[in-house]
Amino acid sequence: MNDELTLTILGGVDKDGVPEPVSSLEMCKGEIIGIVGPTGSGKSTLIDDIEQLAQGDTPTARTILINGNRPDALTRVDPRRKLVAQLSQKMHFLADMTVRDFLQMHARSRGKGPELVDRVIELANTLTGEPISADHYLTVLSGGQSRSLMTADIAVISDSPVVLIDEIENAGIKKQEALQLLSGEGKIVVVVTHDPVLALMASRRIVIRNGGMVDIITTSMGEQDVCGRIAEVDNWLMSLRETIRKGEVVEELA
Repeated sequence: MNDELTLTILGGVDKDGVPEPVSSLEMCKGEIIGIVGPTGSGKSTLIDDIEQLAQGDTPTARTILINGNRPDALTRVDPRRKLVAQLSQKMHFLADMTVRDFLQMHARSRGKGPELVDRVIELANTLTGEPISADHYLTVLSGGQSRSLMTADIAVISDSPVVLIDEIENAGIKKQEALQLLSGEGKIVVVVTHDPVLALMASRRIVIRNGGMVDIITTSMGEQDVCGRIAEVDNWLMSLRETIRKGEVVEELA
């Protein structure tokens, strides 16, 4: 992976065929970029353009550059050279194999050693309240466990330098830790979200309206402060959910 990898979006057109106000946006490794806008505004379409490394050949006519250059055709279609990994809210495994076997197989396919398996599982267990064991079968994992495992797998084993996340706010994982884990591993993280915590965790957020990128907002110091305060409440709510799920009694608030 190129240590200086950048991803650039060159603007296309909105749903009416009008050129997008945002003509260009460059993202760097370790950066979290949010995508915000009303339901149906075209947020997921932007994610799709990035995932496909669009070259003016999608309805939006956007172009995606890697390190300032157009990716070659092989990079766009060869899964072994895939630059983009995607993590969605709706994610379940179909393979009837253990967590250990799956991670070992993935590590081998990436030319990496089996010693990474334990690290992936350890990290996954920091993101979910439901412990994951190496001997668990993939098909019995809950949605939250599956997404936690895939997040850790993408961070540790996957060579894909770009991670696209589509609305994980209700995905049953510790979302703040998930984003910090991925960006801390040097990934470019692009997250579609309605969640104020995730939106304000991003260094910048793309505003989508009527299918077009209409603004880029840089997160201010004041917004970072607001994010910290909201995150405290959010963490308390997650802890409360886990208490109730375990059948335990909720202590009265002071």
